[in-house]
Parts: sequence; C-alpha cells; structure tokens
Amino acid sequence: METVGLARIEAAAALLAPVIRRTPTVESRVLSERVGTPVLLKCENLQRTGSFKPRGAYTRIAHLPVAERSRGVVAASAGNHAQGVAWSAAERGITSTVFMPIGASLPKLAATRAYGAQVHQVGDTIDESLVAAQEFAERTGATLIHPFDHPDIVAGQATVALEILEQVPDVGTVVVPTGGGGLLAGVSIALHELAPRVKVIGVQAAEAAAWPDSLAAGTPVRAPRMATMADGIAVGLPGAVPFAHVAELSPEIVTVDEDALSKALLLCLERAKLIVEPAGAAGVAALLTPVLRDRDLPGPVVSILSGGNIDPLLLTRVIGHGLSAAGRYLALRVTIADRPGALSALLGVVGRAGASVVDIVHSRTGSWLAVDEVEVSLTMETRGPAHRDEVLDALRDAGFRVRAEL
Repeated sequence: METVGLARIEAAAALLAPVIRRTPTVESRVLSERVGTPVLLKCENLQRTGSFKPRGAYTRIAHLPVAERSRGVVAASAGNHAQGVAWSAAERGITSTVFMPIGASLPKLAATRAYGAQVHQVGDTIDESLVAAQEFAERTGATLIHPFDHPDIVAGQATVALEILEQVPDVGTVVVPTGGGGLLAGVSIALHELAPRVKVIGVQAAEAAAWPDSLAAGTPVRAPRMATMADGIAVGLPGAVPFAHVAELSPEIVTVDEDALSKALLLCLERAKLIVEPAGAAGVAALLTPVLRDRDLPGPVVSILSGGNIDPLLLTRVIGHGLSAAGRYLALRVTIADRPGALSALLGVVGRAGASVVDIVHSRTGSWLAVDEVEVSLTMETRGPAHRDEVLDALRDAGFRVRAEL
C-alpha cells in the first residue's frame, strides 16, 4: 500500500497555497478555563466550501493524469466532500458529477450545484450513493474521488497540521473530529514527523464509532450503528489507507454522545461566534466532557473545527437540543384542576420562579386524566441546571403533578 510521508505533505501544501485559505486559529477563553490550559480553535469551518475537504480533494484532482482529467471526476457525499470535489474540479477546469442521498439537505445540494457539479440524488444512505458513483465511474471512465481512502487525500488533509504548527508552535495536543480517518491520519503523520511530542486525539460520535473496534481488531470493522446528528463523521467503515497510518502511529480515540455534540455547537455559536456543524464541533464536545476536560492534557490544546455546513433547520433543532442538555430549556407536563384560575396559578408559580414561558398547550383529553383534570404542556427557558431544578421544585412544592419531558 502506498504510504504518505512528510515530502508528500509538504508538496501538497505548496500546491494548495495559492488556492486554499490559511484558516485562523483563535483562542477560546471559556474552553481554556474549563480545561485548565490554553485551548485554541482551528477554524476549518471558515475554509473554502465550509470545511477542510477541499484540501484533500484538490490535491487528488490536481494529480490526475491528463487523460483522466478529460473524462471528469465523480464522488459520493452528503455534503462537505461533495462541495470540496465540485469546487476543486471547477478550479482545475474539470467536469464533476456528484451522487448524494435523496435526503441530503437542500442547502448542501444547492451549494454543490453552485460549485459546478452535476448532482444526482440516489439512495437513502451514502453507501447507496457510493455504489451509484462507482457504477458511473465504470460506465463513463470518470475518476472516483474517494472522501478519505487515498494517499493524496490524506496528504492534503495533513496540511491542516502544518498550519497549526506555524500558528501555535508550542502546541501540546491536537483534537481531531474523526470519520473515515483522512484528517486524523494526515494530522498524525505530519505531527509525528515534525513534532512527535504533540499528543493527537481523534473524536468520534458514540453512535457512529467504527474506530475503537477497528483498532482493537487490527483491521477496519464496520460500526454496529449509525445514528448521530454528526453526519460529517458518520462513516461506517474506516478507509484502508488512513487505517494503516493510524494503526501505526496510535493516536488516542475517544467518543462523545449527542448531548455533548449539541452543547459544543451551542458553545461555538454563543461564545466563539462561530457557526459549526455537529461533526465539526466533536473536538469541542470532548473537551467539554470528562473524557478530556478532567485530564491533564499537554497544552496548548488545538481543537480542529472541521466544518460549518449545517442546514438551518437542523441548526434550529440542535440549538434546542443543546439548550435542553445545558439545562436552559425545560419542557414538562403538569396536571392541574379543571377549574377557573388553575392555569393562572400554575403560571404564577412559573413567573415567581423566574422562568420564561416559550410555549403552552392546554388539553382536556387523555385517558390518564380524571374528569376534573386537564394537562398543560409547558415549555420554558431557564438559566441553567440549578435554575431548572429550582423551577421544578417550586412547582412540586405548590402541589402540582409534574413530569419533565426534556
């Protein structure tokens, strides 16, 4: 198997310099305080097309022989790789075709088309779209641009690490959102060659984590489930090329749950003023939870924000989920007496407790209700976990039967 070394990574950096943005690395005071060492964010969400993906895609496409360029390129993706391939192909004057799942978000479809790709929606999953892309490649002679399983892809993604070393020369730990492994492998290789003291940690969504089992087995193993909001790192099977490098260099792998991902996205939005997709916030999620927060990590720590392409509708849902997970959003059902003044009394308790009502539904139906009872579904904004508990205690102390939903 062809390996990736420092010379190839430096050549990729020289190739990319005229076309790729040198994204900023900014310090996060709130994360630094929580982790106990300086924490900086490498903002690949501000990269061209909104993610790190063009680094690898452009490197791969630029190295195609002339004969292959004339036949165009094809890819399968739900969003970030699609846009990276479409933009890179357009930059090199090459036609591109992208297969995306039927359920791909409209903003990502529109962006991929805007970058010049011919887009086809096939299948319900990326795996089904990839089959269609492979069939297209065999039928037309177009070159399949894999999202992570090629040495040029890994070399291109590794240029993120070169920039980190320039921007934070004394970096001690780099935290990397991890799906198929192209970015993790590239960062690991570059840092092993140039700064072996630096600790590399890959972060996966717990509901789509193929790497822990794969590394334990010594070969890529398909994830048992794929049910995460972090679609950018929801990859069922690590690539052979990145796996070989990751297995050799042994960066640590940790996982984070959905609550942590939504809290991390909310923190990036509120405190760093950065729009980040759930996958891009995976490193921040790990730093917010005991899996990394309570450890003595070598500092400074750099967390890569790998992408910012999030559907506004998903952003709305994730913000709500993050507010709830952070104890700032409380939804509950309260049973009250069906008589005048009962609802006013309930809202009076809520008001005195300092909560702000977002939504309220008053219902007299339900087999669990007595004939003289009604149920009120109440959604409120609270100021955090302690205030949330105070509101619940106040309602229960007032004699209301309360069932928290979130």
